[in-house]
Amino acid sequence: MSDYTPPKVWSWNKASGGRFANINRPIAGPTHEKELPVGRHPLQLYSLGTPNGVKVTIMLEELLALGHAGAEYDAWLIKIGEGDQFGSGFVAINPNSKIPALLDRSGPEPIRVFESGAILVHLAEKFGAFLPTETAKRAECLSWLFWQMGSAPYLGGGFGHFYAYAPTKMEYPIDRFAMETKRQLDVLDRRLAESEYLGGADYTIADIAVFPWYGGLVKGWLYGAAEFLAVHEYKNVNRWADQLLARPAVQRGRMVNRVQGEPSSQLHERHEASDFETKTQDKLAPQG
Repeated sequence: MSDYTPPKVWSWNKASGGRFANINRPIAGPTHEKELPVGRHPLQLYSLGTPNGVKVTIMLEELLALGHAGAEYDAWLIKIGEGDQFGSGFVAINPNSKIPALLDRSGPEPIRVFESGAILVHLAEKFGAFLPTETAKRAECLSWLFWQMGSAPYLGGGFGHFYAYAPTKMEYPIDRFAMETKRQLDVLDRRLAESEYLGGADYTIADIAVFPWYGGLVKGWLYGAAEFLAVHEYKNVNRWADQLLARPAVQRGRMVNRVQGEPSSQLHERHEASDFETKTQDKLAPQG
């Protein structure tokens, strides 16, 4: 039981917030002036190798693997722990100050795209790939894409925060969000029992969006919670995650803007396809 009673009017206590207290705040907008770097490619990505960031780098690497030269990109590292997302240049692209953010400079005027799901749709429509055009298949794909966008906050900001990052362990929120996370895994497992991929027979942006979160969870990469959540129970999700991990573009995408894990699995910034050449093929194998 907690003896906490909410005040009549909430006020910001900078000392609260756990691991991310130094960057959490109840107001928007930039905290400092800082322009973003710009490379030579049409697509400029400002990101970090978190699950949301990995969605976009996987998508870009998949597009390049299909031969879409216009998908060449520069991936710049945004250190959210140091507050890079509150620089004026970043806020101009994403007023919500969250990674990833994309600047598409391929046309006469730059186009900003923020929110990972919006970036995936923008790229899929731009290059005509990984998003079905037939009405029913497109609806199924987009339904799973938006399922992920709506569900992941319960996994990351809910379960992950209280299980791994909160300054104190509290039974109620951990139980509440563990239950919801397992329910979501069951939703996925039942879908993948009847379908090879989330959208149907074809690999789509739905898989690309869901994999870094729920694939990462069953592979033991998120929150140190694989045993706690008994993720081995979800056989179909594990099958699907292994299938995606076998894709070279997925392996490359997981490396970009990554700052954790084995040094051989990290490519802090990506500006040319040749940047991967310093990583041997055996080091491109899936890393935790």
